Amino acid sequence: MLLKSKFTALLFLASFMFVFTNSASAHCDSYDGPVIKDAEKALETNNVNLVLKWVTKEQEKEITTLFQKTYELRNGDKGVYEIVEKHFFETLVRLHRETEGAPYTGLKPAGTTKLIIQMTDIALKENNVEDLLLKLNNHIDKVVREKYQKVSELNRIKDDSVEKGREFVAAYVDYTHTVEAIHDIIEHDSVSHAGH
Repeated sequence: MLLKSKFTALLFLASFMFVFTNSASAHCDSYDGPVIKDAEKALETNNVNLVLKWVTKEQEKEITTLFQKTYELRNGDKGVYEIVEKHFFETLVRLHRETEGAPYTGLKPAGTTKLIIQMTDIALKENNVEDLLLKLNNHIDKVVREKYQKVSELNRIKDDSVEKGREFVAAYVDYTHTVEAIHDIIEHDSVSHAGH
């Protein structure tokens, strides 16, 4: 059962990684993502260590210095503090994205994190992966069946015309590339965060 659950989770991650690699936005950029949540908590408690995990050792000095300046302004002019706080968030997220080898494209509003990422965070918070895996299993089953059904139907008529043939090829490429991505994830047993 554990092996099946791991396999299913990898299938799901692979399919999402393949489909959304170019369009995905990292939830680390979002106001409801873990980086900014940790930054808010760090500022509330005056504990820069809460955010240093998101950056490299080489980036620590820049974050620590900016954190201290931001914290010092916490009880001052509210408008000024909001600007400085946002700059701290942006810098932290930008540096974190550099560690992933991913571009920084600005902070995203709360609520823009994809549901699947929210679910992975909830599973961690509640220390319960079972609900997540159940939903993943159902989703993977649905996605693979839909892709298979489409290419299977087009396979029967692919030689009727060039247009039908091209429809088949598009569906075939989508289907086989998804399965290939799933296979590659299973073979390597890892997922790049930057590709997330």
